[in-house]
Amino acid sequence: MKSAEQVFPIYKVEHNTLLSTQGEMTIAFEVTLPELFTLSNEEYLAFHQTWVKAIKLLPTNSILHKQDWFVSSAHEGTFTEQTFLSHASERFFHERPYLAHHCLIMLTKRPENFKVVDSAASSLLRKHLVPKEATDQELFRDFADRAGQFKRLLEDSGLVKLRRLADEDLAGTLVTPGILERYCFLLDRKEEPVLKDIHFKDAMRIGDNYCQLYTLADAEHLPALCGPRITYEPYSTDKTKFSTGFASPLGALLNCNHIYNQYLFLEDTGKTIKKLEAKKLRLQSLSAYSRENAIGRDATQDFLNEAISEQRLPVKAHFNVLAWTADKDELKDVKNKVSSALAQLDAQPKQETDGAPQIWWAGLPGNAGNFPMNDTFDTFAEQACCFFNLETNYQSSLSPCGLRLGDRLSGKPLHVDLSDEPMKNGVITNRNKFILGPSGSGKSFFTNHLLRSYYEQGAHIVLVDVGHSYEGLCTFVGGYYFTYAENNPISFNPFYVGAGDTLDTEKRESIKAMILALWKKEDEGVLRSEYIAISDALFHYYESQPEFACFNTFYEFLKGPFYDNMKQSKVKDQHFDIDNLLFVLRPYYKGGEYDYLLNATENLDLLHRRFIVFELDNIKDHPILFPVVTLIIMETFVSKMRKLPKDVRKMILIEEAWKAIAREGMAEYIKYLFKTVRKFYGEALVVTQDIEDIISSPVVKQAIINNSDCKILLDQRKYQNDFPKIQQLLGITDKETALIMSMNRANDERYRYKEVFISLNGQLSRVYRTEVSREEYWTYTTESAEKAKVKAYQQKYGDIRKAIAVIVQEEKQRKQL
Repeated sequence: MKSAEQVFPIYKVEHNTLLSTQGEMTIAFEVTLPELFTLSNEEYLAFHQTWVKAIKLLPTNSILHKQDWFVSSAHEGTFTEQTFLSHASERFFHERPYLAHHCLIMLTKRPENFKVVDSAASSLLRKHLVPKEATDQELFRDFADRAGQFKRLLEDSGLVKLRRLADEDLAGTLVTPGILERYCFLLDRKEEPVLKDIHFKDAMRIGDNYCQLYTLADAEHLPALCGPRITYEPYSTDKTKFSTGFASPLGALLNCNHIYNQYLFLEDTGKTIKKLEAKKLRLQSLSAYSRENAIGRDATQDFLNEAISEQRLPVKAHFNVLAWTADKDELKDVKNKVSSALAQLDAQPKQETDGAPQIWWAGLPGNAGNFPMNDTFDTFAEQACCFFNLETNYQSSLSPCGLRLGDRLSGKPLHVDLSDEPMKNGVITNRNKFILGPSGSGKSFFTNHLLRSYYEQGAHIVLVDVGHSYEGLCTFVGGYYFTYAENNPISFNPFYVGAGDTLDTEKRESIKAMILALWKKEDEGVLRSEYIAISDALFHYYESQPEFACFNTFYEFLKGPFYDNMKQSKVKDQHFDIDNLLFVLRPYYKGGEYDYLLNATENLDLLHRRFIVFELDNIKDHPILFPVVTLIIMETFVSKMRKLPKDVRKMILIEEAWKAIAREGMAEYIKYLFKTVRKFYGEALVVTQDIEDIISSPVVKQAIINNSDCKILLDQRKYQNDFPKIQQLLGITDKETALIMSMNRANDERYRYKEVFISLNGQLSRVYRTEVSREEYWTYTTESAEKAKVKAYQQKYGDIRKAIAVIVQEEKQRKQL
């Protein structure tokens, strides 16, 4: 009976290297892989070739051991000081289960006269002295250089990052387990160090965990064909094939606790060829006695021909999946999951029993030299690399800016930055966003979520809407909501100058533009003398320091002091017809048909109000009200752009109203806005749902799409046949098309959500879940019956937060009944 200390194969950890008792040196890396479902067919092929080239850099008598950990975890909410909705979101996602992934690569260099281990011998049974090669500094430096070249070549692909593990990462500390401890006792990275019993008798058990080991160790059990990618059927359509890594079914798609070990053994190529030649001759001499020998001879012959003619690198390979569960009753389910995953690769699963202890022991970081070589098979590096797990989970952004979306597989909440981090990294050149989604796709719901997130991060937001999609959110954040109703018509005061504000040139110009828009039709020209006269009138009006600046007092100034001055100056009507101006503007003065429009006495401080909604549904076809309101909206946002501090984010969102705005001659303003807003730390967003609107409108096509580096698409399945038009218009790649068409095809029935596609300049494309708490849902909802319910409860309880909290509580109570 020997203690673990006596048989432990790692002799020492120093110089960020593991040294085994048999003299093997191991350098370990933590690897950041590409995110799942984000690579194209071409990227899979390129990544595969990168792995092959990197492996060819490794020295003879070395081992590449890639170890991917997938451990069931739960999201931990952070309940610090938060807003009502953020706190609700944390509660909703708290303890959401997901599969955490981390990847290690261990490069091991064997001594020159290393004795190969078979399954009958292991360091579990014997102890070796350290060979003298292990103390050779020159040998160590050469191996470290090769490992550095391996790392550099992989990172140059732009798809993967490697971090060399230091002594503390390898051996651990008093409070943090190292990779040796984690493997021995199946510890998560966040767990504290703890000793566990390890049992091999009858069944393999580590502490409370029941383990099962499945291997791909025999060429007969391997799939007939392999490649860098495989078609993922749940997300594919008859027109688009959705790609994922060939070994993904053994990686993130295998939903249970497991470690996927991948081994490549690089021996002396000359000696390997010589051994195979001898094997071929043996099989040749025995081929007359057995057809199997004849087939084996031909296969060996083909292998040798390919190795020599195509300069392939022969390697020995082994792949295994170590799965575990703390619940013995779940063992059968785990077995079914692993067997099914291997079957998806067209491989025949083999459950190890007798050989499991030696194979598990060899999986200890730095102990790959103890691997039983009779459990490996001969292949080439190209084929072996197909079995590498190439992907990891979605990663959160570290940026403080962004919004909460969900991981596609598990719904784990992620922080996604669509603005600042991509801008900083050069992925995009502007923060503008173009949102496309048919009715019912969740477009307004997603946009509400986006705007709420940015509002809570300090942004100033101006919305132009038709359809009352943002009424709930506006009420919730205490914003200004401008809308038109017969009993409560829309009202502004563009003449008002707030405390601390100044009447600058831009303010004057916007008021002049509004007066001219009221006075002249679109096809009427404006004389230079008329423009100067109105400019002069405005100057003297503000010089007179009116008691309350509004259209009424301005009109009284026009028909009083300014009119008298014009008549005294004998200005001819052909230069400036002030009587005509007063007559045309009369309906906007008190007692007139539109006296409410420009004489507001409340909601005046638009510059400092952070959330403003202009609801234009009832006036979008009005020949008088709509142009005036449009001008006021534009003036409001331009004023924010130029007057607010440069570090304050400014956002303008134009919903379907852009069609009406473009029709009213505001196309040039939209072009100006989309090209200029980025200089003021701003972003412009346009939301639309109709394909024909996009294709037929040169404003959208040229100004909006070309200047929106962030393109957001909701469910496009109903437009599947017409999608090539959108693909061409938006510059969407085939890879992105497959992503778009995969949305909502295999949603988790346990949760209520819709998926959203986001492309950042075509360089970063992802599909996320838009999944929110019930409190957020009731804030964003655009269903008329649900909105009415929120309003009724708000009236009853006097506060929208209280109203939503009661509605959600009632929902929970109904579920419990």
